[in-house]
Amino acid sequence: MSTATKPKHIGRNISRIRELRGMKQEALAIAIGMSQQTISNIEGSETVDDEKLNAIAEALGVSSEAIKNFSDEAVLNVIGNTYHVDNSSAINYVCTFNPLDKLIQAHEEQIKLYERLVQAEKDKVEYFERLMKGK
Repeated sequence: MSTATKPKHIGRNISRIRELRGMKQEALAIAIGMSQQTISNIEGSETVDDEKLNAIAEALGVSSEAIKNFSDEAVLNVIGNTYHVDNSSAINYVCTFNPLDKLIQAHEEQIKLYERLVQAEKDKVEYFERLMKGK
């Protein structure tokens, strides 16, 4: 009979945190630029390489260490210590993160940057045309 501790299943931890955040695999996949099938495979893996883990952690709004050290017992302990029967000091920890909103926001920022670059080029052309007319 072995008393060796079982290694943490990182994929299962990712899945549990994602579910606690109310996020679907598809939303996580979009947030980090992977397919839903890839996320499913990652969640089935005991280990995840650091690069993927860091990207997933950022999308979930947690640290990679939080994913590595996640435990259901700790979550239940926090809930048990936070919510009371009389609701007098209940705090609502609902995730307000929506990866699609973040994706749209990033896209809008890219469009604004592109528009600024185009305007800068137009300004240069106009400046050079004025210089050429002056000669």
